[in-house]
Amino acid sequence: MVYQENFKRHELKYLLNEKQKERVLHAMEPYMALDEYGRSTIRNIYLDTDTFLLVRRSIEKPLYKEKLRVRSYHRSGPEDLVFVEIKKKYDSIVYKRRVALPGETVEACLESGESLPIHSQIAQEIDYFRHLYPNLHPAMFLSYEREAFYELGGGDFRVTFDENILYRESGLSLREEPSGTPLLQEGQTLMEIKTGTGIPLWMTHCLTENHIFRTSFSKYGAAYAQVQAAKKQEGMAYA
Repeated sequence: MVYQENFKRHELKYLLNEKQKERVLHAMEPYMALDEYGRSTIRNIYLDTDTFLLVRRSIEKPLYKEKLRVRSYHRSGPEDLVFVEIKKKYDSIVYKRRVALPGETVEACLESGESLPIHSQIAQEIDYFRHLYPNLHPAMFLSYEREAFYELGGGDFRVTFDENILYRESGLSLREEPSGTPLLQEGQTLMEIKTGTGIPLWMTHCLTENHIFRTSFSKYGAAYAQVQAAKKQEGMAYA
């Protein structure tokens, strides 16, 4: 299996309604195509400390932030490859580095605290990250349906549309089916523009004409905030 290990790019996020998505897709037709996976379901497990230090830092929107997650692009069996990803953001630039290992191996390492059984610079960075934050463990399952488009002609410009974003705090395994609490309102889509250079003029015109504005949005951060709000509301109900 050949996969990309390193990413360095800007990731710009926009919340769209149904009409806005239709207009963006129409504008993209001459310039972009749906990738080979079509509409796929992505599963993620975010790791955090006992005090949710990583997500709380992320919500504060610091100049530098980092996270660790395990991801699969389908329901994974014990021997299917999953990605262990370390993701950092500094001064609006996203750096992502990842390794692929069998899901069963990753689960065993996370449970035991042992190092990943692969010798590479990225694996060493991930192991250092795990030792830097005490008691790092699976904290939230988050899934969504994604359509990813690539730029015709071989450029690095990509656009993804994420829908049916669900989160939960139990069943923290990539072998489980997606289920949980919806993160977005009905009819909403999270669009991400991913580019190492800039946004093409045709896309800039489309965003402007359709009043589509960039937003600050972290799936894990938004899910954590909703969980905390629900707990607070529950506490008030029993007060």
